[in-house]
Amino acid sequence: MKTLTRLVWFTLLSLFVIACGNSTSEQTASRSGGHGEAVEEDVIKGPHGGRILRSGDFVIELSIFETGVPPEFRAWASLNDKQLKPNDIKLDISLTRLGGKVDSIKFKPLGDVLRGDSIVYEPHSFAVSITAEHAGKKYHWQYDNFEGRTKIETSVADALEIKTSIAGPVVLQETIKVFGKVRPSTEHVSHVKARFVGVMKSVSAVIGDTVQKGQVLATVESNESLNVYAIKAPISGVITQRNINPGEQSGARTLFTIIDTGTVWVDLSVFPGDRQRVKVGAPVTITITNTGQSINGHIGMLKVTAEKNQAVIARAVVDHAGEHLLPGSHVKAQINVAEHPVRLAVKRSGLQAFRDFTVVFAKIGEEYEVRMLELGRQDSDWIEVLGGLEIGTRYVSENSYVIKADIEKSGATHDH
Repeated sequence: MKTLTRLVWFTLLSLFVIACGNSTSEQTASRSGGHGEAVEEDVIKGPHGGRILRSGDFVIELSIFETGVPPEFRAWASLNDKQLKPNDIKLDISLTRLGGKVDSIKFKPLGDVLRGDSIVYEPHSFAVSITAEHAGKKYHWQYDNFEGRTKIETSVADALEIKTSIAGPVVLQETIKVFGKVRPSTEHVSHVKARFVGVMKSVSAVIGDTVQKGQVLATVESNESLNVYAIKAPISGVITQRNINPGEQSGARTLFTIIDTGTVWVDLSVFPGDRQRVKVGAPVTITITNTGQSINGHIGMLKVTAEKNQAVIARAVVDHAGEHLLPGSHVKAQINVAEHPVRLAVKRSGLQAFRDFTVVFAKIGEEYEVRMLELGRQDSDWIEVLGGLEIGTRYVSENSYVIKADIEKSGATHDH
């Protein structure tokens, strides 16, 4: 957690579980209606494994069938323990999902069974309303079949740092992984010499000093005029070489070397097979091997010759590197080689496993419910959604495991 310690988080979660102990993620009580039947508190299963709905001597067995076909409702009807012909029954079902969307399903005969005319898509979590008609007599039942659903008060969700995002279009970044080494930029290195040859009167700069442009590094007495001149730093940076001491003749040699480490080069080794995919100007994310810190840059140059190991050097230019990317450091990096706009994606940080699915948890009001996803391409932060989620859905993008833990605590099942 970013601001809560693990101990505080577990305390909050424990209090939340106790406070919500009476909530369930799936309610299976059947509320029978029609002709004054009593409410059935327990689900009774029929010979086909479906739910028994009874009104006097008239019985409907209702099941979600998904063996070899997409999930669909199938039903069997009987009167006085005798199976009725499907042609003699009119059956309609309404499924009211979280958020108020209603799926209407009608039934047609298929052999000795009534078959729903549409797919029952996941999650199988809804309030069910059934209307049946036989021999001019109508029957009605209602029950709740909530799966992968829970309710968390806003104040509790805020305390547990549950964050949400809106599912929508994203540009996925395709990258390749490479390794490399930091080098000083030769465009930001200065070799300082004395303008007038003479005797060094003073030398104040030493190796390792950070100096500013215009700062006096040393003074020299000209052999010709005997005037004393200041030798100043032509750029800001770090003194990496000092080749003079007081009393020595300056000559024409380099007295100091200054490197501006604010801008560095990172030489990255690209496999020959990826060479054509890397372009000058491509963004690159560089991670320092020993610290794990990441810095952004761009590819400034591609060498036209291969190294001994046949790799090609792609040089990344990093501005404002500061003390993070020191020359000589080893790094790993990801180079962006392509962009893929997708119409719908979610953050990878929000994904959880639920049954045999990868899911996110949609949020409507203070209720949360699973959304089973069909996934496509991905990058380090996002994953494309091909099915199972609508554009504009608010979903849990951070700390989604809290939602999963509460749903699992409630003992949710996949009951048909």
